[in-house]
Amino acid sequence: MKKILLFYGAYGGGHLAAAKSIKEFIDKNYPDTETMMVDCIEYINKYLNKLTTTAYKEMAKKAPWMWKRVYDKSSYGALSKITSGANSLMSRKLDNILQEFKPDLVISTHPFSNQMCTKLKKQHKITCKIATVLTDFAPHPQWTVDSEYIDYFFVSNYELKNALSDMGIADFKIFVTGIPVSERFSEQFDKESICKELSLDPNKDIVLFFAGGEFGLGRRRTRMILRALIRLFKNTQVVAISGKNKRMYNKFVEIVKSYNAEDRIKVYEYTKKVPELMSISKFVITKPGGLTTTESLVSDLPIVIINPIPGQEEENAEFLEKNKLAVWIKKDDNGARVLKNLYRHPEIIEEIRSNIPNFAKPNSTADICNILLGDYKETKE
Repeated sequence: MKKILLFYGAYGGGHLAAAKSIKEFIDKNYPDTETMMVDCIEYINKYLNKLTTTAYKEMAKKAPWMWKRVYDKSSYGALSKITSGANSLMSRKLDNILQEFKPDLVISTHPFSNQMCTKLKKQHKITCKIATVLTDFAPHPQWTVDSEYIDYFFVSNYELKNALSDMGIADFKIFVTGIPVSERFSEQFDKESICKELSLDPNKDIVLFFAGGEFGLGRRRTRMILRALIRLFKNTQVVAISGKNKRMYNKFVEIVKSYNAEDRIKVYEYTKKVPELMSISKFVITKPGGLTTTESLVSDLPIVIINPIPGQEEENAEFLEKNKLAVWIKKDDNGARVLKNLYRHPEIIEEIRSNIPNFAKPNSTADICNILLGDYKETKE
C-alpha cells in the first residue's frame, strides 16, 4: 500500500482546497493507498499558526501595501534568508510526522511545507518523492528553494512552466496540469432547478458577485459595483456573496432595499453552491485568488477582477488580463464606467469566453493524481 502525505497551509483557502481535492480523488480512485492531510504550520505549533494566519489576514485587510512588501522581499535578501532559516528549524518538528507516517510520496500545496521537506531530504532524513502544486498563476522563488530535491512541479499554465525553467528547474519535472479543483465544477447542472431554488428567472442573465469575504478590500469600491449593477443591468439578476463579513452583508441588503431590487438581487453571506452558481452565470466579479480563478475558468465563466491583494493576486490579475481572460477594474478606474462599457458591448464578455478553453484545465486533479500514481497517459494540447 502506497502512503501519501499531503501538506497545506491555512493562508487563504486555495492551498487547503487543492490538497482536499487531491486527497478526495486518490481516496476514491486509488483504493490501494493511504492518505493523510496535515496543516504544516498548525502541526508544528498551533499558536504560531494562529499568529501567522492572523497577521496575514490583518495585513491583507488593513495594510495591503505592507503585505506586498513582505511578499516581494521574501523573494530575495535578508527576509528570504530569515524565512529559509526558520523553515530549517521548523522542519525538525515536521520530521516527527514524516518518520511516524513514513510516506512514499509527499504532496505540498504551500511553499512552507515544501521548503521544510526539501531541507529534510537534503539532510537524508527522508527519501520519499516530493511533489509541489503551485496554487497561483505566476512564480515566486519561495516555491523553488532546494528545487533539486523536488521531483514534480504542477503548474497552472505554460508561462509559469517557462518561468520555472528559467529558474533552473528541469523541464521533465514540470507538468502543466492546472490548479486542482473539486470535481463538482465539471458536473452538468440543471439551470431551471437552480433558478427555482434561488427564486431567479432562468430566462434572464445572472451575474455572480463575490464581495471579497472576510478581507473586504476596497469596501467603497465594492458597494459602488453593486449599485452600478443594479442601475445599469436592469434586466440582469445578481447573486452577491458577502462571505465572512457581516458588515458587508448588512450594507448589501441595505443597498438592495434602497433600490427596491429584492426581486432580482439575491444577497447571501455564504453558499455551498458555488459550482451551481458558476454554471448558470454570464460572468463573475471577484478577487483573483488562484482557487476562484481556476474554478471560474473550469466553469467556462468570464471574470471581472476587483480588489486584488497586492502580491500574488495582482500577479494573477496581470496574467488574466494579458491573456484576455478577464476585465480588470483597477484602483484608479471608474468602475461604473467599466461596467457600463460591458453592458453596451456584450461581445467583450463573449471574446473572453472564447479564450477560456485555451487555459481551463478541467481534469487538473485527475491528471496530477494519475501522473503521481503512474497511470497517466499524456494527451496532446
